[in-house]
Amino acid sequence: MPTRRLITGFSNPTVKALRALREKKHRKASGKFLAEGLRLLTDARASGHLPEVLVMATGRDPHPLLDVLEADVHAAGGEVLELAPDLLGKITGKDNPQAVAAVFAEFDTSLAALDRSPAKIWLVAQALRDPGNLGTMLRTGDAVGAGGLILIDDCADPFSVEAVRASMGAVFTQKIAQARWEEFLPWLRSGPGQLVAASLRDAVDYRAAPYAAPCFLLVGNESRGLPEEYELACDLRVTLPMKGRADSLNAAVAGAVLAYEALAHLD
Repeated sequence: MPTRRLITGFSNPTVKALRALREKKHRKASGKFLAEGLRLLTDARASGHLPEVLVMATGRDPHPLLDVLEADVHAAGGEVLELAPDLLGKITGKDNPQAVAAVFAEFDTSLAALDRSPAKIWLVAQALRDPGNLGTMLRTGDAVGAGGLILIDDCADPFSVEAVRASMGAVFTQKIAQARWEEFLPWLRSGPGQLVAASLRDAVDYRAAPYAAPCFLLVGNESRGLPEEYELACDLRVTLPMKGRADSLNAAVAGAVLAYEALAHLD
């Protein structure tokens, strides 16, 4: 068995470097991000993503999936670290951390890296600021077989610890792209694709809408919704009925409702 490196001190430079990945500026500078939990890391491995660094807590319970993951990381030339659970908590920012975490290289998030042809549905979010909503949209995309999530303008970081955790592993199964609106719209119009917005502006009921594949479902900012010019550029605008006093759904929930409705029409 290849060796593991044991780390015992809070002031160790490796601990400081791993902990710094909780901050966006350090993730961007290094091109790396953190993920935690054996299930999530196993999903990553199954999707073809192996970590560069595997971090395991001392005193953890043995698990065959962890043994396989460790062997694969070693075989790929990665590093395996062992440290006390309280040190792992410092890295992940959780009082009760998972017994295993890992460092991955960030993915190519350019529009040019996307192939729109394999999927009938794509999720698109504009100015989505909550990492929990972002992770939820990734998880929804995985559930409906979407091609991925395209983040428009200034969104939360899809590689933050919070977003990765909320995605429940979907950050590894879904394609992710980041672009400004003025980049996204020409890219979309350069090939097939119907752009559908959740909107109140001249909208049709979401259940009666003529969805067409590939369908790009666009939701807006949690508090402001979509800018008017973005809505007007869409091929189709749909509305969700509000039977109570609330005038809108949570952005991630709205995306999920639309995704399942579109899936029913396109299957």
